[in-house]
Amino acid sequence: MSAIAQTLTQPPSRIVWFWQFLRSELAPYRGRGALVVRMVAASTLVMIVCMTYRIPYAAYAALFGLTLSRESVRRTAAEARALILGSALGVAYAIVSFMLVLGDPMLRFLWVGASLFLAFYVISAFSNYAASARFAYLVVILIPLSNSFASPETKLETALWAVGAIALGSVIALLLEIVFAAFRRTDDLTHALSERLAGVKELLAYYVDDRPVDQPTRSKIERLAAVGTSRLRLRLQRGSYEPQHEQQMAAVVGLVGRLVDLAANLSEFDTRVSHQERTRIRKVAHDVAAIRGAVESGQQPPQGGAASELAAPSRLPLLAEIESTVSLIQEACTGTLSSPLPALASPESPAPDWPLAAGALSDPAHIKFALRGSLAAWLSYVIYNGLFWPGISTAVTTCLLTALTTVGASHQKQLLRFAGAIIGGFVIGMGAQVFILPNIDSIGAFTVLFGVVAFISAWFATAGPRLSYFGVQIAVAFYLINLQEFKIQTSLAVARDRVVGVLLGLAMMWLAFDLLWSSPAGVEMRKTFVSAIRSLAQLAREPFSGDLSADIERSYALRETINAQFDRVRSLADGVLFEFGPSRRQDLAWRDRIRAWTPQLRTLFVIRIAFLKYRLALPGFELPASVRRLQQEFDDRSATILEDIASRIETNTPPVRSAPSETTDLLVQLTSEVRDLQAQTFLALARRIDELTASLAREIVAA
Repeated sequence: MSAIAQTLTQPPSRIVWFWQFLRSELAPYRGRGALVVRMVAASTLVMIVCMTYRIPYAAYAALFGLTLSRESVRRTAAEARALILGSALGVAYAIVSFMLVLGDPMLRFLWVGASLFLAFYVISAFSNYAASARFAYLVVILIPLSNSFASPETKLETALWAVGAIALGSVIALLLEIVFAAFRRTDDLTHALSERLAGVKELLAYYVDDRPVDQPTRSKIERLAAVGTSRLRLRLQRGSYEPQHEQQMAAVVGLVGRLVDLAANLSEFDTRVSHQERTRIRKVAHDVAAIRGAVESGQQPPQGGAASELAAPSRLPLLAEIESTVSLIQEACTGTLSSPLPALASPESPAPDWPLAAGALSDPAHIKFALRGSLAAWLSYVIYNGLFWPGISTAVTTCLLTALTTVGASHQKQLLRFAGAIIGGFVIGMGAQVFILPNIDSIGAFTVLFGVVAFISAWFATAGPRLSYFGVQIAVAFYLINLQEFKIQTSLAVARDRVVGVLLGLAMMWLAFDLLWSSPAGVEMRKTFVSAIRSLAQLAREPFSGDLSADIERSYALRETINAQFDRVRSLADGVLFEFGPSRRQDLAWRDRIRAWTPQLRTLFVIRIAFLKYRLALPGFELPASVRRLQQEFDDRSATILEDIASRIETNTPPVRSAPSETTDLLVQLTSEVRDLQAQTFLALARRIDELTASLAREIVAA
């Protein structure tokens, strides 16, 4: 929908766009200040302890104290456990390796290459990213230790201090989070949704009263549209929610984001509307207010009914879209979806404990990723050792930290890492060394400087996914300069070496990832979106064996797969912005389309979960055999339509094997079969599935 507004106004220049982008990303939001305070407090406290007691690897301890997840105490504890476990395994691997290879330079050289390959393979192939990333990180930062001339005892002690320092940072961050959680009484996700719904209602009130929209209201809704819902999705993903509630709220978050986008574009059109249109807008505003009240109270909003597709044309081209979106939000919130499958939502159905991701041993993509990453890191290692320049060893960690599976995602992280190294190393780091550190002679004064830099880093780190990594890299550059030694760092060569190392690592990443088995984010985005549609079709026609527990477990695994595919589509859509080439225009067009279709697909997914009660014949949801046969045929044809949609996106082929009208005919038969039954919820779900599937098919065919 943003394309509509862009046709009405002159596109802003790049400087204006960048300024608006920074304003939106750095604007305060509810909970951001408290989160930044907790991050700064943990990092600063870790720094004080490490500098006071001269604990090695203080820079990494303070960094992990800053970046540890803080969405909930449970999530923070899980991240801390994964961090400590991965670090301990990394140190154990390094110690055993030192014992085997330290006596032979050639063997040590080969060990470095093998260890780098292992580090990148673990990141790609293991299911627990937090633990695998920490294992790989510890292996990488301990590689320079293997080349030092220190005694074996000193190397062993230093390696143990690495995991001890990181464990210290994790424990301090967790303890502070527990303390702060005792005083936290609000749900940031609920408040963020309420704020967006309130903004939409305020905007609609101007149309109801036939008044021009004032600038503060227009600016507010445009700011909310620019901020998007990425932070909300991250809070939902990392929060302490049951699986059923998380999936339901994921649909609500996506639809509320779409509603805000529509409202932001609505302000670009004429506000003079007819009496009939004001009546429609008044009803929409009332429904939005009811949804907001339900979100705040945890109750169900009243069902307003599906928006009529035969409504009279309006001067507001987006009014019908807004009505449809509000109806979808009500559908996602109300009773048809509020009766979760007890077994499906049970926390007693955990993910398997097997540490390897699906296809880890058979998918060649993991091997290719490890080869590319280890090649870039190994070339960096060879270059900085060949030049006898150990200060630029940050090249190897740059390769590890920016290695992602697609070109666009890697470009994004590489750009942010380079910019963060420049700001944190040259601007802040060297600036402090020249103007501030010569005047500091106590830990107290240094703590003030450290806290200010940590605050700046944390504020950027709590921005959206497009900018947060920049804040982390500011902290990395500053910490590596000032926390590597237990004294005030006055040598400018340290900052220079850090930035040169980053540049070297980025150059090697470009060679390895852009020229060897490159995988554009635009292509991967379409593939993943198609896979999500086909997985949803599989959920619709999933055959059941009669063993209820086995069927529930299989359905639960499929739901988790679909959720992961949705998350990956969002991540890849961000990566598309950082890709350039002849296909960029087409990839951006596909990005806009997929982002518009995803909320509807998510809603269909949530409704399908509710519909699953009848397929499983759970107690209270049994249907006669004749109705079950019709339901199975309805599900099969709906799944066929979804598969046709996926094929159309994948191959651009025009024919459709099953028309939406076929499912509509089945709905008529279902209605006649269940007329005398108390199964109106079943019929409502079936109708909604039919409406959403047909709507998606029409939109994709038109595109």
